[in-house]
Amino acid sequence: MIPKDTVDKIIETSRIEEVVGDFVSLKRRGTSMIGLCPFHNEKTPSFHVSVGKGIYKCFGCGKGGDSVRFIMDHEKATYPEALRYLANKYGIEIAEVENTPEEQAINDRRESLYIVSAWAAKFFQGQMLETDEGKSIGLSYFKERGFRDDIIKKFELGYSPDVWDALTQQGIKEGYNIQFLEETGLTIRKDNEKFYDRFRGRVMFPIHSFTGRVIGFGGRTLKTDKAVPKYVNSPESDIYHKSNVLYGLFFAKKSMRDEDNCYLVEGYADVLSVHQAGVENVVASSGTSLTIEQIRLIGRFTKNITILYDGDEAGIKASLRGLDMILEEGLNVKVVLFPDGHDPDSYVQKFGSSAFKTHIEQNKKDFILYKTSILLKDAGTDPIKRAGIIREVVESIAKIPDGIKASVFVRECSSLLQIEERVLISELNKIRLGRVKKESNSFTPQPEPEFIPQPDSSELNAVTDSDDAQEKEIVRLLLNYGHELVHWDDITDTYIAPYIIGNLSDVTFDNPLCVRVIDEYKSLLEDGKLPSEQDFIKHSDHEIADLAISMVSSPYILSENWYAKRKIYVKNESENLKSTILGGIFHLKKRKVDGILKKIREEIQSEPDAVNQEILMRRYMQVKEVEKGISIFLGSVIVK
Repeated sequence: MIPKDTVDKIIETSRIEEVVGDFVSLKRRGTSMIGLCPFHNEKTPSFHVSVGKGIYKCFGCGKGGDSVRFIMDHEKATYPEALRYLANKYGIEIAEVENTPEEQAINDRRESLYIVSAWAAKFFQGQMLETDEGKSIGLSYFKERGFRDDIIKKFELGYSPDVWDALTQQGIKEGYNIQFLEETGLTIRKDNEKFYDRFRGRVMFPIHSFTGRVIGFGGRTLKTDKAVPKYVNSPESDIYHKSNVLYGLFFAKKSMRDEDNCYLVEGYADVLSVHQAGVENVVASSGTSLTIEQIRLIGRFTKNITILYDGDEAGIKASLRGLDMILEEGLNVKVVLFPDGHDPDSYVQKFGSSAFKTHIEQNKKDFILYKTSILLKDAGTDPIKRAGIIREVVESIAKIPDGIKASVFVRECSSLLQIEERVLISELNKIRLGRVKKESNSFTPQPEPEFIPQPDSSELNAVTDSDDAQEKEIVRLLLNYGHELVHWDDITDTYIAPYIIGNLSDVTFDNPLCVRVIDEYKSLLEDGKLPSEQDFIKHSDHEIADLAISMVSSPYILSENWYAKRKIYVKNESENLKSTILGGIFHLKKRKVDGILKKIREEIQSEPDAVNQEILMRRYMQVKEVEKGISIFLGSVIVK
C-alpha cells in the first residue's frame, strides 16, 4: 500500500503538460495547451491541457482529469499502477506502508517468484542461443517455423536442455532458493531428496503478465514419442493463474486499443506467426478454455473479438457453447475459419502476411450467424434437430445485453432458420423472463405478482427520452438509503439496496453513468459488501464521484418555520421509506412501459398487414395491463 503522503507528493510533483506530452503532441494556445485527443479520432484539436489547474479536458469526447487519471485512461492502468508509473517518471521513491511480518513475507515470496521466473527465461534463452544443443535443436526449430530473430528476442523464446536437472543445478549454483524454484514449477521434488527439471528437451515460451513480467512457461517437446506430452505448462502459483492470463497480451494491448479489436487464437505459435505478420493485436488463452476473467481482460482494451479457428469442425462445434460467455459480457464476436485444416500459423507461413490479412477481411462472420449456419448444416432436414438448434441459437441471442443488437440478430436468424420472426421473439422472451425470475429469487421477495403485472424483460429495455431523471432517482435512493435495514410488514427484514436491485432486474438503464453506478453496486453486493454513499463520493472515477455528490446533496432545506410558526408538519421522505422506495421503482417502470406503448403504437400505424396489426394490438393490450397495474399503485389516472 502506498502511503497517503507519498500519493500526495506524486500528485503534487506531476506536471500535467509533461505527463500528457509523453503521449500527445501539444502546442501552447494562450494559457492552455492543445493537441489531438488520444481517446478518439479527430482532425481538429479539441484536447486541452490546463497547466495552471493541472488538468486535461477533451471537448470532443468528454474525457478529463488529472495526471493520474490520464495514465489510468491511456494505459488502462489501475490507480496504484498509475501512481507507480508517475513515481518512476519523477524519481519519487515509494516507501510502502510497513506490513506485518506475515504480509512482508508474502510480498517477499511473490517478488522472489518473479525474480526466479525472469532468471529462468534468461537461462532458457541463453541455452538456445549460446550452446550447440540449443542452436541445433531449439533455434533451428524456431527458424524452420519461419520466426524471425526480432520475434524470438521480443517474446524471449528459449530452449531447455535435455538433461534431468540442468536448470535446477544452475539455479542453486547462482544462489536461487530451491523453494522458489519449486513454487514456480520449474523444479519438481522427488522422494523428498531428489530434484529434476519440469521442462527438459523442450522449446520454451515464456508467459508474461499484463505489465510484462515473466510469470510462467509453456514448453513444447520436439520428440515424436506419443508417450511424451506435446506441451507442458507451468502449474498454478502465487504469481501465475492461467485463467487470468492471455498469452501475448503484454505485446498486444496497445494494438488492441488502437485497432479496437482483439484476434483470439489457440496456441503460442499462432500468436507468434500472426504478430510477425504485422497483426499485433493477437492473444491466446494460454492453454485453457476461454474464461470469464480472460474475456474481461480483453474488454479493458476493446469490445470486439475476432476468433481465428483452424479447420477442425469437431473442435469448432465443441467450443461454440462456451463462446456465449463473450456475448454475456457485452462484447462483439466475429469468427474466421481457415480452410483445408490450416490454423493461423500454418496459413501465414504458407501464403504470407498479405494473403492472411485478406482472408480475415473476406471471411469474418458474426458469431451468432456463423453458429446458426454451422448447426443447421449438421441438422440437415431432421425437424427435431432443427427445433433444438432454434432453441440453442435463441439462448445465445438471449445472452446479448444490448436489446437493439439482439433484435438485429433475431431478424437475421429468422431468415437463416426459415422461421417467423415473432416465433423467435416469443421464445426469446420466455428465456429472458425465466432468467429474470431465477435471478429475482436470489434477492429479497418481490411484491406479489397480482399487485404489479410484469412484462417480458425484453419489453422493459425500450428506450425513452425522458427516463434519465427516473434512473438518476434510483441512483439517489441507492446512495442515500441502500445501506439501511428496514422492517416492512409484507416482507422479511431487508436492506434497501438488494430490494431495489431485485425489483429492477427486468429493467435496463439507458444513462451510461447510472449503469456504471448500478453495475458497481451489484458487484459489491455480490462480493458480500454493502456500500455507503462515501464509497461513491470518494470514488476514484471522477464522473461517478460527481454524480454521487449531486445525488446526495440538495440545494433546498425545509424551513423550521413550517412547524415552529405555522404548526404545519411536513413529512421527510425518510419517515416513509417504503413509499419513497416503491415510488422510485415503479415510476421508472412506468416510464419504460410508456416508451414501449409508444413504440407499439408507431408500429401499428406503419404496419400494412392486417394479421400483423392484430398481433401488435394484442401485444399492446398486454402491455397496457401492465401499465394499469403500475398506475393503480402510483395512484395515477390513465387517460383512455
